[in-house]
Amino acid sequence: MANANLLSPTSTGLAAQAAAAQNPHLRKIRDLIYQVAGILQPDHKLQFLEDRCGRRLQQLKITSLRAYYDCLTMSSVRDDEMKELLNEITIGETCFFRNGPQLDALRTVVLPAILKNKSHLAYRHLRLWSAGCSTGEEAYTLAILLLQEREGALKNVNVEVVATDLNLRSLEAAQAGVYGDYALRNVNPLMRQKYFIPAGERLAVKPEVKSMVKFSRLNLMDDARMTFMKGMDAIFCCNVMIYFDGVVRKRIVQHFYNNLLPNSYLFVGHAESLYGINNDFHLVHFPGATAYFKTEKRIGGGA
Repeated sequence: MANANLLSPTSTGLAAQAAAAQNPHLRKIRDLIYQVAGILQPDHKLQFLEDRCGRRLQQLKITSLRAYYDCLTMSSVRDDEMKELLNEITIGETCFFRNGPQLDALRTVVLPAILKNKSHLAYRHLRLWSAGCSTGEEAYTLAILLLQEREGALKNVNVEVVATDLNLRSLEAAQAGVYGDYALRNVNPLMRQKYFIPAGERLAVKPEVKSMVKFSRLNLMDDARMTFMKGMDAIFCCNVMIYFDGVVRKRIVQHFYNNLLPNSYLFVGHAESLYGINNDFHLVHFPGATAYFKTEKRIGGGA
């Protein structure tokens, strides 16, 4: 018979969560992360944050969260250390061709509509933004889709994929462009042969795909940088805003709206919605997917 004084795994976990939530310096670090990056760490996730801070304490050879908080606020290396901490807490999971219905909508409806609106222009430029690109699979997926259309609808159109993320480690992996079977699980053998080359036991994105994507670090809470992300025809920000509260979402989505050209689209994740966040976009339904459409405002304020 088990000792009645021993805690079950569940009660042990709850006790650890409660202890983490009571740590004043951990809460200060949580609030600092929210202030800098808008990422919300609720009380029940503070144990995860404590874990990730512990990795940095070990790396820096300091022994307390109080000392680490000082490092994040008063040290001459505070900006670099905040980037390292954000690297620890923003690890995402993704894959190529993750959301088929969204990509079908982009290819069959969105791109033709955008190109029709640009048909009167002597120079046609198409700019897509993967916001929160993680390790690059979404951005390269968009590039591959555009390459497939190059001999058809996109002939004589200059195309560009802008890809941004907060996590420097993820961006390094994205720029390397080398992936294993798990990331490539939705890519059929024909496409693997056409758009990838062997790299040991993994596959690397071909140079013609890589050349279409420009990666850079961007904090979506950086108003100054966000203001300059202009001229987008479509923005993909999938499974990113779930980490923000309503206040931060409104701020970021307003930037997305301002940065999109008229008659352009915003795609978000299945579990995400702009309900109560932004009323300027119009919800559009596609088979198996939805998107948000920015109309062209006419003189007098109408759309």
